[in-house]
Amino acid sequence: MNEQSKNENKKTEQLKSFTRDNIDKPLTSNEGVKISDDENSLKAGDRGPTLLEDFLFREKLAHFDRERIPERVVHARGYGAHGIFQVYESQEELTMAHFLQDPNLKTPVFLRFSQVAGSRGANETDRDVRGFATKFYTEEGNFDLVGNNIPIFFIQDSIKFPDLIHAVKPEPDNEIPQGQTAHDTFWDFVTSNQESAAMTLWIMSDRTIPRSFRMIEGFGVHTFRLVNKHGKSRFVKFHWKPLLGLHSLLWDEAQKIGGVDPDFHRRDLWENIEAGNYPEWELGIQIIEEEDEYKFTFDILDATKLWPEELVPVRKIGKMTLNRNVDNVFAETEQVALHPGNIVRGIDFTNDPLLQGRLFSYTDTQIYRVGTNYQQLPINRPVCPFHNNQRDGNARYIIDQGKVAYHNNSLANNTPYTVPGTKGGFVTYPSLVHGYKVRATAPSFDDHFSQAKLFWNSMSPVEKHHIIDAYSFELGKVNSIEIRQKLVNMLAHIDRVLATRVGENLTLQPADVPESTVTESSPALSMMNTRYLPNTLKVGVLVDEGFAGEETREVLEMLIENGLKPVIISVRNGMIRDDKGDQWVVNESFLTTSPVLYDGLYLVGSENADPYFNNRARAFIVESYNHFKPIGSSPLGEKLLKELGIVGKPGVVTDHSAKVFAKVFTEAMAKQRFWDRY
Repeated sequence: MNEQSKNENKKTEQLKSFTRDNIDKPLTSNEGVKISDDENSLKAGDRGPTLLEDFLFREKLAHFDRERIPERVVHARGYGAHGIFQVYESQEELTMAHFLQDPNLKTPVFLRFSQVAGSRGANETDRDVRGFATKFYTEEGNFDLVGNNIPIFFIQDSIKFPDLIHAVKPEPDNEIPQGQTAHDTFWDFVTSNQESAAMTLWIMSDRTIPRSFRMIEGFGVHTFRLVNKHGKSRFVKFHWKPLLGLHSLLWDEAQKIGGVDPDFHRRDLWENIEAGNYPEWELGIQIIEEEDEYKFTFDILDATKLWPEELVPVRKIGKMTLNRNVDNVFAETEQVALHPGNIVRGIDFTNDPLLQGRLFSYTDTQIYRVGTNYQQLPINRPVCPFHNNQRDGNARYIIDQGKVAYHNNSLANNTPYTVPGTKGGFVTYPSLVHGYKVRATAPSFDDHFSQAKLFWNSMSPVEKHHIIDAYSFELGKVNSIEIRQKLVNMLAHIDRVLATRVGENLTLQPADVPESTVTESSPALSMMNTRYLPNTLKVGVLVDEGFAGEETREVLEMLIENGLKPVIISVRNGMIRDDKGDQWVVNESFLTTSPVLYDGLYLVGSENADPYFNNRARAFIVESYNHFKPIGSSPLGEKLLKELGIVGKPGVVTDHSAKVFAKVFTEAMAKQRFWDRY
């Protein structure tokens, strides 16, 4: 493979042949007939009835009536982008997978973020598990790593998946609530299926209200196999680690942002990719040798369990960069068909019972939603050649020549021909299978509370406080006292303090049940142990007429150099003058934005600030302060901070030297939250 072919994005090149530009082109029907009037239907007289013969009207309306396809039953609210993946060094020892061999090879990828519970119209900042599904367009076929931002799942066997989703979706009698778990049927399911115990701790944590798509982790969830060219298999779990760190919103922020900007996450992703702030994740793997399959206190095939990183370290083997937004959300993001059964040689399945069911369900879903030939759609096509004897079906794109559509055959010299494993054909790993056919769960799947306790032990005091509040909020929305009590009793199996604190908020006493004896913790599970950077964080810059322009310009230039994104906010949109008479563009007014949309504030003010400006600025500052965000001020703005009594508080920066201020404020922005204000 030459250097040029290594560095081009083959998927982007392939998609170009399916795109069209309509600018300055004549308007035509889908049959190519030029249209002279697209404003009026054909009528019998200018006030008469519309005529059935109007084929242009019929085509336009009939297409409109069928523009939507069924939304996904789960992960309906989603957003995607294109990018590339490069491995750091050859993984030949572990796998034959072609895209994991050459560090110079850039494999095209498409990544779709999503929400599990909400419909396509749900707020993006609802508390919900986030889908993290990556399609690799490899030289040997498509590989889909279809996972979530949480490494475990609610259930162990996929036969329960319809029950889980029916329970989490809006209750069928009144279709309330949308995109939320805070209702009776969900918690009835959880307390009746206590294998969900650990997962509920994760979803009550701040991981389910992320700050950005760009700041979430991704997990393959299931145990897969890697197989090398010698036929040696190892168990593997896949991880995506964001280079910007793992960060979240506060619950109060998330609720308010949902009202101010229900598209908050997709807007953030779109704007940053357009600005060249390309999000990046490192791909990590955990490896367990086949001979070590049974050496742990948990079953490695149980999807409700993780492999603690302290026991099985994560090795980072490559990096994914998202560098291009879609051209059309429907054609790409909505029609992309992701499926955990899309694997390439060198990667194989295990007996994980949740994975086994997904291998059927995802293909079946795509055939129903998108159609028989969904794999021929541009976004789903592999970049390598593909040939087979499948024919016909709804909306077929490929025109296959010849009369032979079967195998084996002699009329076409037995082509398309099979490819032996020694020459690149896929060969299933010959894992040993034994036992009677039974409907049962292995006893090694029975422990539901040890890893829940491990997660709880790993949380910081702030994170524990948020989890207690989340459980209390959720159960406060549950009408059934019996379900509330069952959940508090379930929490007592995890941790007595957790159960007692939640119970106190609901006037309930946990039952006297055995508590998990796990004492270990895993630092990797706490979001407090992530990377902290100022890069791409938004600063709301509050300015009023007559502000100190020269000082402000100097500060903002340094903040931008440090990776921050200042947004000028004032009383009204348009232009504003500084103390030298220079005009500045106002990006947002107090009416068109909200403090919850910014990671911190910089109050500039002016010598004679307008009372309305001070009132609005005061409201912005108080809300940001209550959300533990950094707040900076120029000398002219410091008076307002003194009135509020927050000068000298953690994260409040008032240094008078522009250079010193920019340095200290950038450090405060990178820290993001000042929890010692509690």
